[in-house]
Amino acid sequence: MNPPNIRDPDLLEKLAKTETESPAFRDTHIRALERMQADRDRAAAEAEAKRSALAAMPREQRRRAIIREVIQTEGPAPDGLRFLPTPLAICGLPYRRLAADKREFERRQGRMSVVVTAGWLMDPSGERVQQPIPWGPKARLIMAHLSTEALRNDSPIVETADTLSGFMHDMGFTVTGGERGSLAPFKEQLRALAACRMEFSAWDGTRSAMVDVKPLEKVELWFGEDPAQRSLWPSKIEFSRRYFDELKNHALPIDIRALKAFSGSARRLDLLFWITYRITRLNDHFVLDWKPLKEQFGEGFARDRDFRAHLAEDLASIKELFPKLPVKLTARGLEMDQADSTALAIPKRTLISRKS
Repeated sequence: MNPPNIRDPDLLEKLAKTETESPAFRDTHIRALERMQADRDRAAAEAEAKRSALAAMPREQRRRAIIREVIQTEGPAPDGLRFLPTPLAICGLPYRRLAADKREFERRQGRMSVVVTAGWLMDPSGERVQQPIPWGPKARLIMAHLSTEALRNDSPIVETADTLSGFMHDMGFTVTGGERGSLAPFKEQLRALAACRMEFSAWDGTRSAMVDVKPLEKVELWFGEDPAQRSLWPSKIEFSRRYFDELKNHALPIDIRALKAFSGSARRLDLLFWITYRITRLNDHFVLDWKPLKEQFGEGFARDRDFRAHLAEDLASIKELFPKLPVKLTARGLEMDQADSTALAIPKRTLISRKS
């Protein structure tokens, strides 16, 4: 009679081959097969427990858990880096659509500032159409993708027809057309980005410097919704030379898997960008008080208590992905210590070497 705790067909086949062995050798082989079966059963139980735990999680937490495991398994991936100009990554765009009459937006962080001014576009009938200030996670994702393509090719001209749809897929979006499709909000942000101007400023108490640019200099934007008639995206875009130079000189790397994990939250993307910039440049313990924290990340919150609760959730979600980050919220504010860039899945020597 076969031992009841050996069940897998390949192990049963090996068990059958022991019939001709002496009792002592057969007992030894049976015990080895039993251990193999027990190891398999344990692994299967752990895998099932993991599947059940993932299934019970809210969608965004489940996505983070899956991406965290990928990052832990694969480690830093040079080919998976995306880039933004540091001032835009640190100071950021609005989180939500601003009022229609709001034509300018400024965000400051430390001794840097970004001012974004809404602009106009000409439609195919010759009518000038006012565009909103770009906002939300999709504007950030578009700029990260286009900026990275420009750096990879060392050219301000980026072929976009195929790469943008592929990037949407990489971010977890299904590419669908129509008024309610996933393409519509991306196109809206692309138009807003094409029309706007950005003013990057920095100062140190003695000197100041400013770069005033229109990031997207040339782009065809009034393309048809029917993919059978027109491309889903314009065939190419061209960054202005000043924006491209700023990007080449001051590019902040971000792991694409982290972008995917937080692709639905502009605030979490900005917090990730800011932590990446700060923590990899620290020489000592750093504290950012609650007041500047709210000025930086508190858009939309009237009460300090609500902001602090949401920021705690946002930071916890980032540490789910990168548990080695020495960052915490305390009564003083946000405190952090120096960390190697690999704690954020960014290789020490990145694919594209940039000036900091």
